[in-house]
Amino acid sequence: MPPSNPLSEPCVMVIFGASGDLTKRLLVPALYNLACDGLLSDNFAVLGVGRSEITDAQFRASMSGENDGLPKFHTRKSFDRAQGDRLINRFHFSPANIAVEDFKKLKQRVGELDRACQAQGNVLFYFAMAPRFFGPLCDTLHAAGFQDGPGWRRIIVEKPFGTDLASALQLNQEILKHWNEEQIFRVDHYLGKETVQNLLAFRFSNGMFEPLWNSHHIDNIQFNVCESVDVQGRGGYYDSAGVLRDMIQNHMFQMLSYLCMEPPGSFEADAIRNEKAKLLQSVRIYTPEEVPQYVVRGQYGPSFRANGEINQPGYRQEKDVDPASGTETFAAIKLQIDNWRWSGVPIYLRSGKALWKRGTEIVVTFKTAPAAVFRGTAVEQLEPNRLVFHIQPQQGIELLFQAKVPGPTMQLQKVDMRFSYGNAFKASRYTGYEVMFYSCMRGDATLFSRGDLVKAAWEIAQPLLDYWKATPPGDEFPNYARNSWGPPAASALVERDGRRWFEVVTPEMLEQLPLFKGGEPMLLSAVIMALKSCSFAAGETIIRAGDPAGEMYLICRGSAVVLDPADQPLHQLGDGDYFGEIGLLLSAPRNASVKAATQCDLFVLKKSDFNRIMRDSPHFAAAMVTLAKARYDLVLSCADLMCL
Repeated sequence: MPPSNPLSEPCVMVIFGASGDLTKRLLVPALYNLACDGLLSDNFAVLGVGRSEITDAQFRASMSGENDGLPKFHTRKSFDRAQGDRLINRFHFSPANIAVEDFKKLKQRVGELDRACQAQGNVLFYFAMAPRFFGPLCDTLHAAGFQDGPGWRRIIVEKPFGTDLASALQLNQEILKHWNEEQIFRVDHYLGKETVQNLLAFRFSNGMFEPLWNSHHIDNIQFNVCESVDVQGRGGYYDSAGVLRDMIQNHMFQMLSYLCMEPPGSFEADAIRNEKAKLLQSVRIYTPEEVPQYVVRGQYGPSFRANGEINQPGYRQEKDVDPASGTETFAAIKLQIDNWRWSGVPIYLRSGKALWKRGTEIVVTFKTAPAAVFRGTAVEQLEPNRLVFHIQPQQGIELLFQAKVPGPTMQLQKVDMRFSYGNAFKASRYTGYEVMFYSCMRGDATLFSRGDLVKAAWEIAQPLLDYWKATPPGDEFPNYARNSWGPPAASALVERDGRRWFEVVTPEMLEQLPLFKGGEPMLLSAVIMALKSCSFAAGETIIRAGDPAGEMYLICRGSAVVLDPADQPLHQLGDGDYFGEIGLLLSAPRNASVKAATQCDLFVLKKSDFNRIMRDSPHFAAAMVTLAKARYDLVLSCADLMCL
């Protein structure tokens, strides 16, 4: 049984901007989780600070309301009212502006709370405010004498830390004017996720992987952060940010540094942060001429009903967004790390809004084994092994490899080994802030960014921002449809290297397609292992009448049209539809052409996999029999299909 974790150190937590949504939705539930897990010191109090003229009782009521407080936003399976009340009763509020006189009164209030809860003089300041206030807050805290007295003083600052390289350097200069680096904790709540932290544990506690963790064995690495939601009414913020600032420059670069850094000398904070900084400093900085070669930007457009009317707005039609906005809601980047370990291994990053799914994954693709030994067998080609880190919403690790199909001949099939956090550990769902609070209260800076880390990350991103500012997209935007895989240029970025984006599909997602709804786990797993992704631009022919039938297609996003011999439309296909299966069922040439009516994102199931899955799954074979009768008035039996 693992040793129990020690309590957080006593402290008074002062939250500036405490009346905002961040406190109610994320910070308070995180403190509640720490309390429920027995990790929060009894010698603890919260002092909310803001411009609102409210009392302690009113502040507590706003944080504990049934419909808009802790009972609503907690993340545990059930709400412990007694535990919640004990926590909220430790909350207090003081109105204040950023002025020395107000902060001197604030210091007196902090002293009263310190004595009442015996916090030993320890004070944790949390800046839940816009970055433009960080410098003035640090100056005024210093001027009001907050650094005097016993105990420690620590400051947590929220992201974004700057909006570009110059502003980040300026912000660093401002907050370090009166406070030292050891007192500043730059938070990225993404690093509080167990699966992100597990990247370190996985790499450095398992001897079988670290020897393979280099350019000799790894072909490429893909980082994927998909968001199915749009900007959700936050157009005012997002139009000044974009996905590069909002997601890639911080969250994704942090994951990159964990996955690719050199082994640290220890798990001490600075040992890990030193290696993270070295890794980011090894990432190649692109010239203006290289940016369009290695980077793709995108912006989502509206979705339409069948009659041509707008169903959901495009980004430029969102509230508080400039109608001619050039802000990117999608970006794909090919990075190159110029060090001994990773030289020659492409690192692909992709993130965007209004995409086909919600999911964050890291896919490590190993080099393909030599196929010569399989000459003379039924094996057509070898698939590379892949290691997939599922960050969210699924949390776990999956290893994809090949195994022999049972039978007298040598045939291979992709299989997987999966570790799921939910199955292996009993733990409540955290917001990501719990670990950050706990670490800061104990003085552990491992998960927090240091000034040089922030600088290195912005140095990678700055040439992209400069190029985009100098070359607005103009008529190029919008360039991808809602619920798609993103702009076609993102696929071309990878395909130029002879590779493809690896689209991670889960059983839950596959069951959304009518063909697989209610399918047994073995069927869903077999289909997922066999699917490959592809895209067609509007007007491109997907299959042509008379051609040999080698695969069937499932439409993830987009529309296609079935054509008669005179190229006249016979039938319209849309999201969730499938086609091409009749040629596989009859082992006959294509009896019709299918053309993409819009940008079409598809999954492909090869004939050999299709036949094997039918043989292994009576459920799937029965569905094909029903489909053949309904679609083509074709009478088949399951026995017929089992022989294919």
